[in-house]
Amino acid sequence: MLTNYSKILENAVNEIAKLPGIGRRTALRLALHVVNTEAVEVDMLAHALTELKLSLKICKQCFAISDGEVCEICANPKRNLHLICVVQDIRDVIAIENTHQFQGVYHVLGGVISPVDGIGPGQLKLQELFQRIETNGIEEIILALPSTAEGDTTNFYIYKHCVEKIPKISLLARGVGIGEELEYINEVTLGRSLLTRISFESQYGNVLS
Repeated sequence: MLTNYSKILENAVNEIAKLPGIGRRTALRLALHVVNTEAVEVDMLAHALTELKLSLKICKQCFAISDGEVCEICANPKRNLHLICVVQDIRDVIAIENTHQFQGVYHVLGGVISPVDGIGPGQLKLQELFQRIETNGIEEIILALPSTAEGDTTNFYIYKHCVEKIPKISLLARGVGIGEELEYINEVTLGRSLLTRISFESQYGNVLS
């Protein structure tokens, strides 16, 4: 406890420590760093955080975070609007974009089907994905969900609803291991997995037959 030194400092440490992955020692170090930082820089940080919370939007097309109603990726005329990469959350979009190997667009589900956690298809952006497929002439979707039981369940759910509506459904190639999160995979491996992606049927042919 820091109460004997400063209640203001204690309050700051308590709030910073609420952030994921931040323990009290790290929170104290960050708080003391702020104390020793120029006021103008602290104001810039506070403004950036406030703007992040109040002004950031969700793209109405792909459901990634966006500065406007439509994100820069969806609004980019150079992107292939007929190729959709289906991901769990915005961290996966960032990871794939960092590879510079994907020129399509995204669809952020907001999670994966997980009955244990009370997450069913209705809690995800699945119907919005199926609507895009129905109306936008999609030629291929890449399922870039986690290689977990929940990710596989979601993959099958999407495949079952889309197999007769689009020409190609793909998965990331073997460079991505079972249980790995995309954000922790190095860019070269992830980029190669995108370029050498495989068809859903070839991976799960025995299960589907």
